[in-house]
Amino acid sequence: MTHKQFIMDLLAAAKDAGIAEAEVYFQQEESTSIMMGKGEIDQYAVNTSGGLSLRGFWHGKMGMAYTEALDEEAIGMLVENVKESATLITDEDEHFIFAGSPSYETIDSVGDLGTPAQRVEAAMTLERVGCSLDPRVMELGAFTGLDTTRRTLRIVNTHGLDLAHIGTLCAGFVEAIAREGSSVSTDFMGAMSMSLEDLNIEAIARESVENAVFQLGAFPCKSGEMPVIFRHSAMADILETFANVFSADAAQKDLSLLKGKEGDTIAAPCVTLIDDPLYKGGPASCPFDAEGVATYTKNIIDGGVLTTLLHNLKTAKKAGCASTGNAARTGYKGAVTVASSNFYFKPGSRDLGAMVAEMQNGLVITSVAGLHSGANEVSGDFSLLSKGYFVENGNISHAVEQVTVAGNFFTLLKDIVEVGNDLKRGMGSVMSPSVRVKSLSVAGK
Repeated sequence: MTHKQFIMDLLAAAKDAGIAEAEVYFQQEESTSIMMGKGEIDQYAVNTSGGLSLRGFWHGKMGMAYTEALDEEAIGMLVENVKESATLITDEDEHFIFAGSPSYETIDSVGDLGTPAQRVEAAMTLERVGCSLDPRVMELGAFTGLDTTRRTLRIVNTHGLDLAHIGTLCAGFVEAIAREGSSVSTDFMGAMSMSLEDLNIEAIARESVENAVFQLGAFPCKSGEMPVIFRHSAMADILETFANVFSADAAQKDLSLLKGKEGDTIAAPCVTLIDDPLYKGGPASCPFDAEGVATYTKNIIDGGVLTTLLHNLKTAKKAGCASTGNAARTGYKGAVTVASSNFYFKPGSRDLGAMVAEMQNGLVITSVAGLHSGANEVSGDFSLLSKGYFVENGNISHAVEQVTVAGNFFTLLKDIVEVGNDLKRGMGSVMSPSVRVKSLSVAGK
């Protein structure tokens, strides 16, 4: 049975069973993973996975069930499980089956992922280039390879809503290992695009190798309060860690200090934070959210002012506003939550070199670690093991490692002096240009 026929039969069965409003959420992924090791393919995996869930109202409560098997037996099971799960619901929150938005944007999210042979060649090129650029990089780490994904999403409900979206992603990544004497340094670099031909394989390998080699012989800088620049990938990691503070769901549960701050200045005037579900080739790009609400590009922070939090239908009803199209689900098994889409700071006008020259003296952070244990999403406090390079009189002095940078995310937003022009897509949906901050506490030597 095709998934289209299964969905129609399932909604009909739900209606016959007395589930007046029902929704089917279907998701399927076709993926390829190629991992390299010592000049050979270490792992080659092809996988197709997916399934669907049924949500529906039974006696005024929203129940949900899911399956990976699309057969006749599963239809009855899903309907009964929805009814049973609805009887176990104790919260009083209002839930919705959405009838549809007036219109939806058309976005280009499908690219050519290449033939199997072309994907293998791309993965081998990553390793070949990575091992040929510098004699201090003789091998690459286990996280070197290429992944491709084709994702199909469909939402159909009893109100007549029927939405579908297909997106493709191709990710290349390199873990360079540099050695010189007793000094060893590693660097991981990755990038994504919606097609194989748009992925700059050589640039990924070159950046990883150059970063790893540069860090050879790194040592801690002096301790103290000092100006700091977070390079694009490091700032993206920090923004991703604290992205949930912009969720209305978190705010309504008193888990975000931004509760009730709409209209307030929460960042420096140079800061504009964008949520863009229509970003071409973005990993979170889709013309509708997980509830079927039309998505649109919006400034969450505009010139330092918090304009809105991110809403789904439930949080919007509580707040007395419209959904921002940010309903999310972690696959067909997941409940409806709130999440950002393609999330990034609006780029400024100057490059990293100009920002370094302007800073004169301080620390440029190229990567951070310990985000899960060293960052408190609610308070905004962070203390992160970092590496990068020290700047004196506008010039690079030496590579830095084993330093800890501490601060507060909400304070950092207000202390941003400049946002660079080097917005770069990495391995996720949260991106950032480089960002210069007035000062942070650095614990080094």
